[in-house]
Amino acid sequence: MKPGRREALILGAAGLAAAAAGFLLGPLVLRSTGNDGSGEASGTGDSALRAGAFPDLTGQIRRLSEWRGRVLVCNFWATWCAPCREEIPMLMTVRAKYASAGLEIVGIAVDNPTNVRQFAATFKISYPVLLAEADGLDLMRALGNSGGGLPYTVVADRQGGVVYRRLGVLKEADLDAILAPLARNAA
Repeated sequence: MKPGRREALILGAAGLAAAAAGFLLGPLVLRSTGNDGSGEASGTGDSALRAGAFPDLTGQIRRLSEWRGRVLVCNFWATWCAPCREEIPMLMTVRAKYASAGLEIVGIAVDNPTNVRQFAATFKISYPVLLAEADGLDLMRALGNSGGGLPYTVVADRQGGVVYRRLGVLKEADLDAILAPLARNAA
C-alpha cells in the first residue's frame, strides 16, 4: 500500500473512532466539565483558544487571536463527518447575517489538507478554514471536548473568553440565541 494512502486510511480510522467516542461519551464529558451544551461555559480553554494557530487553505499561518475584538465561532469539522457537512451552509448564512456586527466564523478542519481544500472549493465555503489535521484534537481537548467528537463548536466573546461550547450539530435558531446578544454588545 502506498504511504500516502496508508496515512489517509489511518487518519480516517482515527477520525471515525474519535467521532464515535465523542458521540457516545461527549455528553457525559461535557457535563463533567461544567458545560452540557446548553450555552454555559466553565471558562476553561480561553487561553488555549487565543493561542491556537494553524495554516489556512493557502498555507499562511493564522492565529485565532487575530480575531480578538470580534465574536468568534470556531467550528471543528472534517470532510468525512456527515453532520459537519450539514452545518456548513448554515454557518455561511449566520456569518453573512452577523458579519456587520463583528462576527467571524472559522472552520478548523481535523482532516487531510488535500481533502479539505477540495471540499472548501467545491462547496465555496465563505469563511476562513484552517487546516489543523490531528493537532486540532489537542485544541478541542483543551476546550473541553476530551472525547474528540465532531462537530464541535466554541463561541468566544470579543475579549476572547469562551462563552459557549457544543458537541454535535448546531441549529441556526440555537446559534442565533447565542450570537444576538453578543452582536448587540459591539465594541
